[in-house]
Amino acid sequence: MSKGPGLFTDIGKKAKDLLTRDYNSDQKFSISTYSASGVALTSTALKKGGVHAADVATQYKYKNALFDVKIDTDSSVLTTVTLTEILPSTKAIASFKVPDYNSAKLEVQYFHDHATVTAAAALKQNPLIDITATLGSPVISFGAEAGYDTTSKAFTKYNAGISVTKPDACLSIILGDKGDSLKASYLHHFDEFKRTAAVGEVYRKFSTNENTITVGGLYAIDHSTAVKAKLNNHGTLGALLQHEVLPRSLVTVSSEIDTKALEKHPRNNDRRIQIKTVSTTSQFGLVDQLLVIEVHSQRRFSQYC
Repeated sequence: MSKGPGLFTDIGKKAKDLLTRDYNSDQKFSISTYSASGVALTSTALKKGGVHAADVATQYKYKNALFDVKIDTDSSVLTTVTLTEILPSTKAIASFKVPDYNSAKLEVQYFHDHATVTAAAALKQNPLIDITATLGSPVISFGAEAGYDTTSKAFTKYNAGISVTKPDACLSIILGDKGDSLKASYLHHFDEFKRTAAVGEVYRKFSTNENTITVGGLYAIDHSTAVKAKLNNHGTLGALLQHEVLPRSLVTVSSEIDTKALEKHPRNNDRRIQIKTVSTTSQFGLVDQLLVIEVHSQRRFSQYC
């Protein structure tokens, strides 16, 4: 692939990941295994509110092809096939779900030294078509995306964004929701290993005159322990502690509270425990099983009755 600008979806992604990744309050149990032959198998059980769900996913990579298959408790099978370099600097992604045959979708991505273009369409009689384009370089890029419904002959979305990326910082501005929202974010790294960083994000919704300001940070206490925190102007505070107990074995604890309701009694506590096993191949050709345990909790508060 080329060394040009990234995809339109990459604009603002680094700041978003720092503010959202690993923050989770759902009750989830997951086991993942990876073999030396390139096969990955993941089993997941999830409880979100009063809804229970489970799925089994497998992934296999062969040469320039990547196959993903997921089977869930709704008796549906989602298959995704990704092919790279079928043509120079081109990637193709095809996906379909059984028994929902109208869910088939094809996406083609083209990467150039000064531009990136993607086109995606649902494989049905009157498809939805999504097109994105990004111009520039790895340092500065301008992008836009549009969605068109061939049934209603109307645009479903049109957004634009700009990104400026340096080795230690990243700035992005996105005009979204058909021009009804504006989001600006800035991420700054304080060390060359990018383990200590600060991020700020401002979101403006013009139709509702609503503003959301969020600040967050990442700090590496040592080579195996890191903490993350975020706070917005609505009083929502999130914190996360992640510790590497063994190579590629992590314990993560996260929590979220409403700081404007600290004087109120706790209503309930939600916790999530996630366990993963990871297989790696040692220098002797053996497969080692590693364990990852994640515990997440969320506190909510209510007033006196």
